[in-house]
Amino acid sequence: MSKIFPSNPVPNAAGIGLRSQHIGEMLSRRPSAGWLEVHAENCMGGSAAVDALERLRESYPLSIHGVGLSLGSSSGLDRDHLERMRKLCLRFQPSLVSEHLAWSAADGAYLNDLLPLRYDAQALAVVSTNILRLQDALQRRVFIENLSAYIAFEDSTMTEAEFLAELVRLTDCGLLLDVNNVYVSACNLGFDAKAFIDLLPAHAVGEIHLAGHAVNEVEGDIVLIDDHGSRVPPAVWSLYAYAIRKIGHRPTLIEWDTDVPALDVLLGEAMWADMLAQSIAFEDRMLAARPAPQTSRFDGMVLPLQPASTKGPMPALAALATIKPSVFAIHSGARRSGHAF
Repeated sequence: MSKIFPSNPVPNAAGIGLRSQHIGEMLSRRPSAGWLEVHAENCMGGSAAVDALERLRESYPLSIHGVGLSLGSSSGLDRDHLERMRKLCLRFQPSLVSEHLAWSAADGAYLNDLLPLRYDAQALAVVSTNILRLQDALQRRVFIENLSAYIAFEDSTMTEAEFLAELVRLTDCGLLLDVNNVYVSACNLGFDAKAFIDLLPAHAVGEIHLAGHAVNEVEGDIVLIDDHGSRVPPAVWSLYAYAIRKIGHRPTLIEWDTDVPALDVLLGEAMWADMLAQSIAFEDRMLAARPAPQTSRFDGMVLPLQPASTKGPMPALAALATIKPSVFAIHSGARRSGHAF
């Protein structure tokens, strides 16, 4: 009989996607990793990999990420697939369960892709119904991930971010913010990635994904492909920094699905995510502790005597370098004002 595990909360730290190439090394080394994510469809049958997951589950918090429920299908959720998902969650008791805002099945045909929706009231009703059914079956909140997009429907009546916010309102689902997907879609479709993040209800975001992408040239145009096949690039790190400044630090996953590297490379990317988040949190604490600037009044106007900080988002590789000048500036100000930290 399969063991049923107690719930083990995912920490507010970076984790990695568990890939078959790394299972043996994970079992033998048990390296430091915040948590593990597995794709639900890879774990629904009996296999040596699932047996290994039972052993790893004793050491690491777990997230289950679905890729095949097709929440955008107007025919509803496949009953058998939903039951397999329910049993999987009952068995492993993951702290986080997520799926995509996409469709991949229609009229009995299953496509090996995650396809975008038309964002309008009709699609909202379909997806809301499917999410409510999913959450009822699992007896838990499910986190819905934004999609990487290469085309968009001209007759959509709302943006994807507005659609996601409506799903939260109607179903009380959570959101999985894939920062790489936001960046890829924004570059391909020409919208503002930061504005997308601004529109999301921050309280609903319970998880963040980071990944690399491919840059292709198609007939003179640059198209980004969400291939999860490389390190997180600087532009995505920068957008991640913006996101956690906007919504707060969240459990963050490093995704790498093609050209999978050595385990230590994945763990290194997770380390950078932790360092970046911690450096921003440290900087924010120091700024919050800094005395308020003195002001003088002139003709009814309030004029600051000390310039405000203009520091913006930073890429991960600059995280450590940023801490030292920030602390120096704050401590220098403290000495001038007579305060010590």
